[in-house]
Amino acid sequence: MPDLVTLFQALSDPTRLRLLSLMAAGDVCVCYFVEILDETQPKISRHLAYLRRAGLVSARREGKWVHYGLVKPSDPAAAAVFETVLEVITNDRRMQRDRAALEKVCCAVRLPAALQNAPKPALVKARTN
Repeated sequence: MPDLVTLFQALSDPTRLRLLSLMAAGDVCVCYFVEILDETQPKISRHLAYLRRAGLVSARREGKWVHYGLVKPSDPAAAAVFETVLEVITNDRRMQRDRAALEKVCCAVRLPAALQNAPKPALVKARTN
């Protein structure tokens, strides 16, 4: 039985939902989360660690950069909850603005200083309902 309390706690924070929404587009480097969400790197890292402990996010290192991506829970009930949350947040205006900001910064000719050497995320097409 999955730890449903941990799952629902992980999904109960607005910052964590915003992070999940951005990762629904594909793996994202921490520096992009900091830029898009306009939060400090330690705060973003704490939320990402929480999501990792809940089993919803994986991390991979590429040189000095750490990329985060979604992990579908193995339990069918938890997976169904997770997919439903991802579908719902896709339609949230704030999440849509975050996604648009990520796409804009990824396609910018001149990146913000903090992202000058960062690897660009490989974004997938947004979900449509």
